[in-house]
Amino acid sequence: MQASLHLFATTPPTPKLQNLFQAQYPLFTCKILINPSKKITPRNPSPLFPPPPPPSRSPLYPEVEPILKPERVLVPQEPNYPVHLNPLQKLAALALDQIETSVVKPLEKNHNLPKTVDPAVQISGNFAPVQECSVQHGLEVVGKIPACLRGVYVRNGANPMFAPSGGHHLFDGDGMIHAVGLGLGNKASYSCRYTRTSRLMQEARLGRSIFPKPIGELHGHLGLARLALFMARAGVGLVDGSHGTGVANAGLVYFNGRLLAMSEDDLPYHVKINADADLETMGRFNFDYQIDCPLIAHPKVDPVTGELHTLNYNVLKKPYLKYFKFDKFGKKSRDLHVIIDQATMIHDFAITENFVVIPDHQVVFKLSEMIRGGSPVLYDKKKTSRFGILQQNDVDGSNIQWIDVPNCFCFHLWNAWEEHSDNGDKIIVVIGSCMSPPDSVFNESKDPFRSELSEIRLNLRTGESTQRVIISGMNLEAGQVNRQYQGRKTRFVYLAIAEPWPKCSGITKVDLETGEVTKFMYGACRFGGEPFFVPEKKQKHGGNITNEAEDEGYIMGFVRDEKKEISELVIVKALSMEQVAAIRLPTRVPYGFHGTFVSEEELNRQVM
Repeated sequence: MQASLHLFATTPPTPKLQNLFQAQYPLFTCKILINPSKKITPRNPSPLFPPPPPPSRSPLYPEVEPILKPERVLVPQEPNYPVHLNPLQKLAALALDQIETSVVKPLEKNHNLPKTVDPAVQISGNFAPVQECSVQHGLEVVGKIPACLRGVYVRNGANPMFAPSGGHHLFDGDGMIHAVGLGLGNKASYSCRYTRTSRLMQEARLGRSIFPKPIGELHGHLGLARLALFMARAGVGLVDGSHGTGVANAGLVYFNGRLLAMSEDDLPYHVKINADADLETMGRFNFDYQIDCPLIAHPKVDPVTGELHTLNYNVLKKPYLKYFKFDKFGKKSRDLHVIIDQATMIHDFAITENFVVIPDHQVVFKLSEMIRGGSPVLYDKKKTSRFGILQQNDVDGSNIQWIDVPNCFCFHLWNAWEEHSDNGDKIIVVIGSCMSPPDSVFNESKDPFRSELSEIRLNLRTGESTQRVIISGMNLEAGQVNRQYQGRKTRFVYLAIAEPWPKCSGITKVDLETGEVTKFMYGACRFGGEPFFVPEKKQKHGGNITNEAEDEGYIMGFVRDEKKEISELVIVKALSMEQVAAIRLPTRVPYGFHGTFVSEEELNRQVM
């Protein structure tokens, strides 16, 4: 999308919010280049992580200097109106600015925000944003980086570029990817870059936040006013939402030579990892014109077939849900329409060898609630949670089997597989973390937060389900299994200890057969996020899957020492759950969402 407009007047943030930011961080101005020149990654870059080049500005990011203290204060900047606007556009821009500053913002300031959308809570401390950081080489490494970890660990997260004028949820922030390159000779590098979404590119030119924040702002009548302002500006050509409005801040998946940054409100964005482990946004990716709809943030790659399975859900019109997949070469299958009664939030799903497991839970979208003054994201207590079992080779989706699982809400599913009961019934086993209350992520509640690792068994013959808590009394969220066994029976799952929520104080390795829990705790005043498992021995697509070496590998993730103000990448040996290395990072890394590891071999196979 080409947006060339600096259009909208703005007012400073509320004194409370501005004082909070200014007390924590010195002011800086953040700019981004809209049309970066493209660099070509060689097929076999050598060395993988070269020594730092002589000091110079990168042609890719000429506006961003290397930084060592990338702290930020979010202060809206004055608009810079483009000279080519015609008189009617200028008049419309001024009129809409006046409505916003004189009517909408004063009403927002008088509205008490719950903690879940209060910027003073959602983007404070180590949830606060940082500035971009170009590649920093020669990082201090404590311990020894395992030889099998040659490549780049990347983790996505929300990093708002501009101050919110109203409510702001953690999920609303602009996508930023943090990358740690792991090379030969115990060498490591670090960089972080915004994903150049269409939304971010336009707002960078405008010098302020202008697109509505789906969770933080679109509540009640004020949310309708924000939505109406955006549609009016788009209607007169001041902004353009036709190329997507997503932030690409949640998931990351490497598929068919591309690293894809995902958020379920848009198409993926292709991000290339360059030879020096820097990041470059290649653009919004439609799988070679095969799709024109958003994908959920957690697609699944089948380790045997190499296929990528995914879902699309629509909150406005039917069909509310579609399933499709791409073969290992990127060719798309036909759409399968999954019939559900109402638009439902489906953040994650699971696959087995032959089936797709789709949750239809109690968090739903009802835009009509905004008219009544509420949130469009609603916990429907009258609805019974259920799972849909869809055969991957179904021709039209009509043979999906729904099985009720009452009082179940899994924001994330870690794995699923097929079994047979003693009497020969086909059973789908689902492993996930069941969250209570279901809308804990979106709304305040008097009830304590719980996220318990659970096993759900779905009997395809009887249509009945059973549910049991595997680990009680411990909040476990954000994690995974060894992805070489995705869709096949696994014994181990690695999860973050989500305590004190929403921070994570350590990692658990859970033995699903015995229930044994092995912990790795970060220590006092140290917190992290999602642990990522990298196997020591890699199996190729199409090979025989065995569980003999399932936990032979390493777990990695970012950790922040809030007392010493140090950020690290910590590497833990999965067999013993003991730390083998820690890489000291030159900047603060905020708490974020999901990540992946791109091996040296995969880096060399990247699509240009």
